[in-house]
Amino acid sequence: MDSPRQSKANLNREPKRNQNQSSTPPQKDAYARLLSQHRSSKFSSYLEQYAKDSSLQREGNGPSPLLKAQSDRLNIPQRKRDQLFYDFSDSSDFSPSSMKSREESSLSLYTEKLSIRNAQQDCDRKQGVCDGQRRGQRRDTTTSHDGDIESGEELGSLKPNEGKKQPKQQRKIKDSNKDGASKETDSFSGRPQSPKKASPSGQEQDRMKKSKKKMLHQEEEKTREGMSKMTIADAQMSRPRSPHGKEKRQQQSQTSSANSPADKNKNKGGRGQKKQVFEPYMTTEDVSHGLKRGELIQGQIRINPKKYHEAFIPSPDDTRDIFLDGIIARNRALNGDVVVVQILPQEQWKVVRSDTDCEGASESETQKEHVMQRAQKKTERAPSPDVIVEDQCSDQEELISKVKNITLMDTEGSVEEAPAHRSNGEILQKTAKVVYIVEKKHSRAATGFLKFLLDKPFAMFSPVDHRVPRINVPLRDCPEDFRSRSGDYANTLFICRITNWAADSNFAEGQLAKTLGQAGEIEPETEGILTEYDVDFSDFSNEVLDCLPKNLPWTIPPEEMRKRRDLRSECIFTIDPATARDLDDALSCKQLPDGNFEVGVHIADVSYFVEQDNALDAVASQRATSVYMVQKVIPMLPRLLCEELCSLNPLTDRLTFSVIWKITPEGKILSEWFGRTVIRSCVKLSYDHAQSMIEAPEKLFSAEELPPVDPVHPIDEIHQAVLNLHSIAKNLRGQRFSGGALRLDQIKLSFTLDKETMMPQGCYVYQYRDSNKLVEEFMLLANIATASHIYRKFPELALLRRHPPPKTKMVDELQELCDQLGIDIDLSSAGALHKSLNTSLGDDEYTSARKEVLTHMCSRPMQMALYFCAGALKQEQFFKHYALNVPLYTHFTSPIRRYADIIVHRLLASSLNCGPRLGLSTDEVQKRASHCNDKKTVSKRVQELSSELFFGVFVKECGPLDSEAMVMGVLDQSFDVLVLRYGVQKRIYCKSIAGLDTFHHRKVGKKSELTLLWTPEDLERTPVEQVISIFTLVEVQLKADGAPMKYSALLKRPEDGMS
Repeated sequence: MDSPRQSKANLNREPKRNQNQSSTPPQKDAYARLLSQHRSSKFSSYLEQYAKDSSLQREGNGPSPLLKAQSDRLNIPQRKRDQLFYDFSDSSDFSPSSMKSREESSLSLYTEKLSIRNAQQDCDRKQGVCDGQRRGQRRDTTTSHDGDIESGEELGSLKPNEGKKQPKQQRKIKDSNKDGASKETDSFSGRPQSPKKASPSGQEQDRMKKSKKKMLHQEEEKTREGMSKMTIADAQMSRPRSPHGKEKRQQQSQTSSANSPADKNKNKGGRGQKKQVFEPYMTTEDVSHGLKRGELIQGQIRINPKKYHEAFIPSPDDTRDIFLDGIIARNRALNGDVVVVQILPQEQWKVVRSDTDCEGASESETQKEHVMQRAQKKTERAPSPDVIVEDQCSDQEELISKVKNITLMDTEGSVEEAPAHRSNGEILQKTAKVVYIVEKKHSRAATGFLKFLLDKPFAMFSPVDHRVPRINVPLRDCPEDFRSRSGDYANTLFICRITNWAADSNFAEGQLAKTLGQAGEIEPETEGILTEYDVDFSDFSNEVLDCLPKNLPWTIPPEEMRKRRDLRSECIFTIDPATARDLDDALSCKQLPDGNFEVGVHIADVSYFVEQDNALDAVASQRATSVYMVQKVIPMLPRLLCEELCSLNPLTDRLTFSVIWKITPEGKILSEWFGRTVIRSCVKLSYDHAQSMIEAPEKLFSAEELPPVDPVHPIDEIHQAVLNLHSIAKNLRGQRFSGGALRLDQIKLSFTLDKETMMPQGCYVYQYRDSNKLVEEFMLLANIATASHIYRKFPELALLRRHPPPKTKMVDELQELCDQLGIDIDLSSAGALHKSLNTSLGDDEYTSARKEVLTHMCSRPMQMALYFCAGALKQEQFFKHYALNVPLYTHFTSPIRRYADIIVHRLLASSLNCGPRLGLSTDEVQKRASHCNDKKTVSKRVQELSSELFFGVFVKECGPLDSEAMVMGVLDQSFDVLVLRYGVQKRIYCKSIAGLDTFHHRKVGKKSELTLLWTPEDLERTPVEQVISIFTLVEVQLKADGAPMKYSALLKRPEDGMS
């Protein structure tokens, strides 16, 4: 900061220079810029008179009477008049970062908002302008301590002579004088350059510029795009931003007439209003009319977890998704929300090279975001460490789904059908902006960390999930000693809930819900995951528990026994994971005299205990599914039902719903029966027990090798029943796949836990074996049979499950890529794809790895399987389940853990006249189905996060871990690998590879390839070259990062991998 004497001298020179150099542009320095912004004649004359009187003041004389009179009329206190010399004397680089950190300055907007609410605190904090001036007509710019123009965005958006046309500006003068210019201006890549300083030397200027650039770089590394930099480009419906300030200013001044509504709203505001960061939402009436006319589109928003400035909604024609670029375009919607969007004009559409690029196949190319008739390039920041290790999957939020449902999430980067292709093969991608939020499906809760901000009435909450905005939390909500001992909380995990996100704020407002504990510990992290995904893990209320049977131990009432078919004497048993406690399905297989078999699937009759419309039914409907984590289960129903009264525990009478077939050894169904039954399971087999029986058909098993067995049924009888079921299941399975079914296997990681600490002691890839396939086959058969039955009886109410076919455009892209890779794969149908996956990948030790990589590639075009009400969809051609290749399908076999199955049970009971009619309309069934879809997706994601959490702990405790890995995707600066030993997927960034000299990316057609040049250990030798493409084998090391629960995959030198 210049001394007062130097400042005064500088101010003397500045007006003179402006008078002599009439050709100088109007915004050459701070003084001229202020005059151009503040068009008030009183204010202008005041400043001119002030400049003329500066020499008199320097000589010790007071200001002229004219100046004093003007000051009085403008309500400028004397101390402010004195300070004005210093505020306007320094016309140097207008970044206040030398006075305050950029993180603090970025919060000025929010602080002003709080200040407005408390006028007295306003007076205490502000240092630049009094109340009277703040209420004046002109508030186009503000000044910080060193005379910096804060509102670079307004400058960039103004034409040279348009100051009078601009609306009244925000009251940004108060706290910004204290905290400096807002972060959004600091980060404005195309902001106007500051005038040269009158007093510093050239070397000083260079130092200042270097310091400024360094701070800007540091800020970009630690802050998220959009949360801290709200540029004019963002407001213009997230148009691509030019990296050059000059280019930016020229474009903005020349095209102001083409400004989007966001630009206009941003600068709006009368007295007491702030700048609009986001557009106001449309009214419900306008949204309704827009949807009816086809001008607006409704869909569920998905935000890319790795590139949180990218978001997508499904396109109405079901081809490619619509792109939402940047935080502004999302308009405060969070991941999973149902939103209404408006397609932007075609000149604002994005240009991409191919579908594959849009899915994340190129990091830099997808950031170019050309706008038609413009040549702007948007440069991408190097990813922060949190982003590098954020997710085990590549650019999808969801991994390949659990097989039998194929509930695959759409990729994070597909695009909407474009009307035209360019001559160079580029595709136009439709872009949109959110104009309305229909349903806030995101919980508005997040886990993260608190940061103390000096001289602020709030703390900054930074969510672990980068898709959630930063949240300002009042200090009164923070721990009592947080202000004095904030460092003690640096590693403490909190849960914060968003309470408001105003249209004029970059940051949301919120309050702390809970202090979880130390980051990196399993229980606090687990609770954070459950809360963030809105999983209800609270205890069941007394009202709910009152719905359960009171007289314990409970026995089946005699009147209920008389209504049911008694199967207690039959050889019926369960096959489940060894640790399972909620046993909801059992099997039986009895050979008939004619050589055929009577096969039964017996499912826990949960609907007997969960009556319609009581408190228990309400909570089960709301939870919709049990949530399975590595160390525990969050049950849908009270444990008395889950683990006792409904669970088909051995040697206990239990109520069931059964499907019994007469079936040939070849798997041909001769007859079918549905009904309510009573069973008594004779043994609880694990998958390991059943597998042992399958693998040793001649062996005589002893009682010691199995769990307790009902003496009424010899072990040999049970063994034979398992063998018969296995034989029939193989035939059924063969028929399904020959008939065109598809199965996409996913590698599943399992853990061995310490019984006392529940910490992971080891991990292994779960093996899907014949015993698993046996159970799956008969569950599928029961679900298919039930779907046909209830649809036939209740075509308007049947709750079914459909799986739409994959997106055609993405399938075509994948086919082209496979052709270029030399992979003989047929994507024309589910059956053709299944056959290809099992026949075209060779026969060696890496065949299964190649199959997993290809399965991952094939999963990207797949859509999610969905529950729906038949009466709501109408067209039967949309009922089909693509992967199973059946016309009708539902879920009947797991009512203990899925609410959809309870509805199906009620429909089945009503159809058989052994239960009341379903008390729901078609619309109500559809609403329940949609809710079940949402909760199923959440449950799956939570399960994956739990697995990632435990694996992160395992790497930290037992790492580093070495393994072979296979490349499964190549981008231009990184590549994804499947770590073969552990089945996890990780991304490796070329810039972070130790010992790498250079790397080069090459793309021919759809095939992407990286060439890595390793620095030789012997400098006299030439660099070692390593080519990375899909299916390349590499050696990696998994190593814990500094951040809790995070780990990275480090690529080892090729020489190190040779043995």
